[in-house]
Parts: sequence; structure tokens; C-alpha cells
Amino acid sequence: MRRSLAVLFTVAGLVFALDFATKRWATQTLANRDSIPVLGEFLRLTYTRNSGVAFGLGAGTNFPFYMFSLLAAAAILVLFVRGRVQGLAHETALALIFGGAIGNLVDRITTGLVVDFVDVGIGAWRFPVFNVADSAVTV
Repeated sequence: MRRSLAVLFTVAGLVFALDFATKRWATQTLANRDSIPVLGEFLRLTYTRNSGVAFGLGAGTNFPFYMFSLLAAAAILVLFVRGRVQGLAHETALALIFGGAIGNLVDRITTGLVVDFVDVGIGAWRFPVFNVADSAVTV
């Protein structure tokens, strides 16, 4: 269990730190600006604030979406503490989800919105704008 908790807190801590730093940078640099092309129109930096969950689902409602992040983080922590997570791949995968959940939870609790800024797509076919925490949860 000792190794498992070390993996959890190391990986989740790195995800959280990277997510926090990039969201802060995006807020300071990208807010109130047009999209910035990075790889032409395929990859752009587009500052948005999302009040919903993944893909903006539920945006504009008063539902307490932070509860999803709290429940996910609590469930993962319980699994690790009880020694139910076996193998480095599983530990790492759940640690990525834990770090991403905490990253978006901090946004929701402090501002009520999640900062998103990675914009991928071709022409009108665009994936919903996302952030580092979303990427970690998806991986």
C-alpha cells in the first residue's frame, strides 16, 4: 500500500500542479483575446470558462457539479487506502483521474467555473475546449 499511495500522490500532485499552472497562465494570457493558432486551425488556444461538466453538458444550470469530483476523488482514495488497486498501470490510471478531479474541483469551489483552453479540430468540426485536468481524466 505504501507504494500505491506514493504513486497516487506523486502522479496526482504532478497533474494538479500542471493543471493549476496552465489554467493560471491561460487566465492571465488568453482571457479576452481571440483564439491563438498553435498548429494552424487544428490546435488553438481558446480561453473559455465552463459551468457544466464534460463537453459543457449542464452548463447554465445550478446543479452542484463539484459533487462529482468530490465523489470520484473520495472513491479513488478509499480504493487506495484499502489496498484494492493492484498494479502500476491501474495505480497510475486512477492517480491521473484523482489529480484531474482535484484540479477541476478547485476551480469549481473557488470560482464556480472551470477554465478550459485547449481547442482541437478542423474547420467547423471542433472538439469541446478542454484543459490538462480533463486530459488526465480521459487518459
